[in-house]
Amino acid sequence: MLRPPDSRRLESLPTALRLNMTGHSDEPSLESARYRAAIEMAGFAEENGFGVISVEEHHVAENGWLPSPLTLAGAIIGRTESIAVSCAALLITLYEPVRLAEDIAVLDLASGGRFSFVAGLGYRPKEYAALDKNWEARGKQMDHTIETLLKAWSGERFEYNGHDIRVTPVPVSKPHPPFAIGGMSRAAARRAARFGLPFYLPMDMPELAELYRSELERLGKQGVVTQPAEGNSMIFLDEDPERAWHELAPYFLREGQEYSDWKREGVPRPGEQPVVGIDDLRSQKRYEILTPAECVARIRASGPDSTVCLHPLCGGIPIDRAWQGLELYKNRVLPALPAA
Repeated sequence: MLRPPDSRRLESLPTALRLNMTGHSDEPSLESARYRAAIEMAGFAEENGFGVISVEEHHVAENGWLPSPLTLAGAIIGRTESIAVSCAALLITLYEPVRLAEDIAVLDLASGGRFSFVAGLGYRPKEYAALDKNWEARGKQMDHTIETLLKAWSGERFEYNGHDIRVTPVPVSKPHPPFAIGGMSRAAARRAARFGLPFYLPMDMPELAELYRSELERLGKQGVVTQPAEGNSMIFLDEDPERAWHELAPYFLREGQEYSDWKREGVPRPGEQPVVGIDDLRSQKRYEILTPAECVARIRASGPDSTVCLHPLCGGIPIDRAWQGLELYKNRVLPALPAA
C-alpha cells in the first residue's frame, strides 16, 4: 500500500486509509450512501492522525472498483485540510493528456499541493476497449501523456496537435504536482529514469530497481525507487479476529477474487497467488484482521517505508460495520501511540 510517491510532500504517521469502493450494490441509494460514507471516513482519517488517503482506478469491474479517482479525490480534498491524498495508480493512458493536466492542476491548487499519484498504464485490454483506447499503442501513449503533462504544468507555451497552446491554471506544486511512474517492466524502469521521475514498484523486483538506478546514472539524472514494505497488507480492526473472519471473509473474497481473475499471462502483479477461498486469503496475508493491540504493535514496528493500511469498506463491508473498525482505531489504537 501506498505512501505518497514523492517525499517532497509530507512525512507523516504510517497509517493509510484505502478507499477503492469495491463491493458494488445494485441499489443506487445504498451505493450513494457508501460514497458519502467514504468521504466522511476521509475526514475521520485526517482528524485521527492518518498519514495518507489512497484511491485507485479500474474500469468495467464487476464489483464496482472505483472508476473515477480524480472525482473522489476532489471530494476528499474538499472534506479535508491537511492530509495527503494519493492515487495509485492513475491510468493516465486512458485520458486526453491536456484535460488530465488541467484536472490535476485544479486538484493541486484546491488541495494546496496535497495530491500525488502513481502514473500507470494498466494491464487489462478490456479497460482500453471500453474507453476506446489502443492497447497496442499504450507505451507510446504513456510517453506522450507524460511529456504533455510536464509541458502543460510548466506554464510555458508549447506546440500541441498543430496549435500553439498554454495550459492554465498552473499548479502550485513546483516543479509540478508530485508523481511517480509505476510499473513492473524494464520499459517502465527505463521510462522513469528517462523522465527523471520516481519509480514506483508495487512489489519487490530488485532487478528493475537496479536497472532504473543504472539508467539514472547513465543519463546523469537523479531519482528514487519506492515500493511497499515487506508484509504490507489491508487491515480491518476487531476485538475478536477469528469471529470477524467468518463474518467478513465474503467481502474480502469479493475483492480478492476479482483482482485475481484479472491476471494476464506473463504480467507479474502483487498478489500473484490465486484466490479461491478463505484459506487463500488468510495464508497470503493480503488481508488481515487485527486486534487493536496488534495494530499498535504493527505501527510501532513500522519502518520508514512501511504503511499500516486500513481498508474499512472492502468488498462492500456494511457502512456501520466499517465504522466499528475505525472507531477501534480512534479509541484503542491512537491513545496507545506516542503523540506526533
